[in-house]
Amino acid sequence: MCNNCNYTIHGRHHHFGWDNSFAPAERVAPGSTIEFECLDSSGGQLTANSTVGDIAKLDFDQINPVTGPIFVEGAEPGDALKVTIEAFKPSGFGWTANIPGFGLLADDFKEPALNIWKYDATSLEPALFGKNGRVPLKPFAGTIGNAPAEMGHHSVVPPRRVGGNLDIRDLAAGTVLYLPVEVAGALFSVGDTHAAQGDGEVCGTAIESPMNVVLTLDLVKDARLKTPRFTTPGPVTRHLDAKGYEVTTGIGPDLMTGAKEAVAQMVDLLSRRYQMDPVDAYMLVSVCGDLRISEIVDMPNWVVSFYFPRCVFE
Repeated sequence: MCNNCNYTIHGRHHHFGWDNSFAPAERVAPGSTIEFECLDSSGGQLTANSTVGDIAKLDFDQINPVTGPIFVEGAEPGDALKVTIEAFKPSGFGWTANIPGFGLLADDFKEPALNIWKYDATSLEPALFGKNGRVPLKPFAGTIGNAPAEMGHHSVVPPRRVGGNLDIRDLAAGTVLYLPVEVAGALFSVGDTHAAQGDGEVCGTAIESPMNVVLTLDLVKDARLKTPRFTTPGPVTRHLDAKGYEVTTGIGPDLMTGAKEAVAQMVDLLSRRYQMDPVDAYMLVSVCGDLRISEIVDMPNWVVSFYFPRCVFE
């Protein structure tokens, strides 16, 4: 546990979806440092012993639990919750899956697939993928946010203006995140922890991994923030940059189509070059490849690029 934390919120204090009527797991003063025990996005349904057959057994009502909510004293609508991401305590276990009907290339990959990861939770050395792949790790929380103002129960799947399922890889240790507050107390929750992910999380899953998260929650009064923003402590891709990148592109008048084309070409390149099953290449690029909008002004066509770090195989 965290020796310098004011509170520990155990994993049993989790909920599914967002609802501003949920009772707080704890009430804290601004400036409190809290350790959260976070479940993986399957809510423990997938384990180190799971097989691909377990994908069909997933209960999607139990997907993406978040730990909380936390009532921050003095937080009012119009304020911003300042979240300083202090540290992660990874578990050493993770999984990546192709879930039929989910992911950017769902029309191309209709059968379930599963990769179980084991990694060193202390050293965070790159995790092995197959015989030759080594994926650099960068822990972060995929879902992190406040309760929305709208009454009722809301799905955790789409991201929201108060945060939620953002899946931003750079919400890692050292980053400071600012979230709009829409209800008294903010009602902050966090979960969906990942050991690594590429920008885009293109197959729909990253290295989904249970872990503890240490955060400091503070307030910026009357910030009038419309959507989340954050500040990183330094470079954000140095864990991937050393050997350069292979890059594919998608070009056309629709960004979503361009993104699909760029990813599909990378899947094809890797599967041919390294004699991989295409679905394995698809899951691999989801955990370490980055989608980027390279050009969006030269109408009628835009350019989407997909960057795959060469260090994975070199």
